[in-house]
Amino acid sequence: MSDDRERNRLSGRIARVAQVGTNLTAAAASIGANRLFGGDQVAAARALRDALGRTRGPLMKVAQMLATIPDALPPGWAEELATLQANAPSMGWPFVRRRMRAELGDGWEARFASFEREAAHAASLGQVHRATLPDGRQVACKLQYPDMSSAVEADVGQLRSMLGLFRAAERAIDPTDMVEELADRLREELDYTREARHMALYRSLLAGEPGITVPETVDELSTSRLITMGWLDGAPITQFLKSDLAARNSIATNLFKAWWVPMTGTGVIHGDPHLGNYAVRAGGEGLNLLDFGCVRIFPASFVSGVVQLYRALGADDLDGCVAAYETWGFTHVTKELVGILNLWARFIYGPLLDDRVRSVADGISPGEYGRKEAFAVRDLLRRHGTVKIPREFVFMDRAAIGLGAAFLHLRAELNFHQLFEASLDGFDIDALAARQAASLAETGLQ
Repeated sequence: MSDDRERNRLSGRIARVAQVGTNLTAAAASIGANRLFGGDQVAAARALRDALGRTRGPLMKVAQMLATIPDALPPGWAEELATLQANAPSMGWPFVRRRMRAELGDGWEARFASFEREAAHAASLGQVHRATLPDGRQVACKLQYPDMSSAVEADVGQLRSMLGLFRAAERAIDPTDMVEELADRLREELDYTREARHMALYRSLLAGEPGITVPETVDELSTSRLITMGWLDGAPITQFLKSDLAARNSIATNLFKAWWVPMTGTGVIHGDPHLGNYAVRAGGEGLNLLDFGCVRIFPASFVSGVVQLYRALGADDLDGCVAAYETWGFTHVTKELVGILNLWARFIYGPLLDDRVRSVADGISPGEYGRKEAFAVRDLLRRHGTVKIPREFVFMDRAAIGLGAAFLHLRAELNFHQLFEASLDGFDIDALAARQAASLAETGLQ
């Protein structure tokens, strides 16, 4: 509706750099001093965390993402940045009124029977308001904050600079492509038209899963900076963490299917599976999916590598592991490197290979899931030499850790092997490629 779309403007980027510069300058000085004089890296990481906590916006969100990707950051950095909170204070009614008028026109209020002035939820890129349509439908209106495109470009540039401060000392992992991958996904999150198409895609892919619900968009009340969707009633997953095992297992089973069925069937994953992106209904029998900004679509060959590595690990097939890593884009894959990477792969794939009812990891807290293994792999890679992590691997790895942590929060006990095998029933790479092409064309994502 609006013609004055907020673009990535030089003036906007300059303003954003000035806004966050003061916060980051002190952190950079602390990081540099610690690196130069061999000081406490945890203290330096804490300085960066505090600076990002005051900054808010895209830079904080990218830092949160990096903190959840094993090996993206040194241990002290990951632990500190993982404590950043996603919630942000909501913007007031004057902003809401301006944004709604810009997106839907001067008479926007007449298009709703009611519109709540207070935000139901606020995060780093936008906020959600509950409303009612004239026909009685309850909807959620997701509004993007102003100048986000300029903020993303400015913040990603500053994050590259911050990462450069420790890259020289931490040579095990080259995070260059990781940052670019995260930046591209963040740019996609700003396009609410694309998010609406993600929702349509997931409704199609999960149509055969009665325990999972995806909201429908109201296209005539949606734009590239406003998305209006059906309001889904449900309770936060955190309210069920002390429920009986049957309820917790039901929630975990739906979580597993919501993530793996689109992945092994069509090459699509939800890249941000934290508990806040879901709501529980029917006492644990149903699961609502609430946010579709962070979705990654993989080429069929990448999914083939996921399945190939699973089967190779189960058969102790070294050549199969090499082929899988090369399919993913790892280069110079020696036997030594495969041995190191397999330490991590066996941890991630372990529950899927183990044909029994079990927890995803015994005796591990959700916040510690994967950290010990990731740090052990980092030490080995440091001796091996720098490894560049392929871009497409980033969100697969990050989401797998987020999903595992969710299972730990729920203390679920499932046969993950049988669930995964069910998702692979009839797996064929050519059929997946054809199915993906048809699904993307149908939803306008090609």
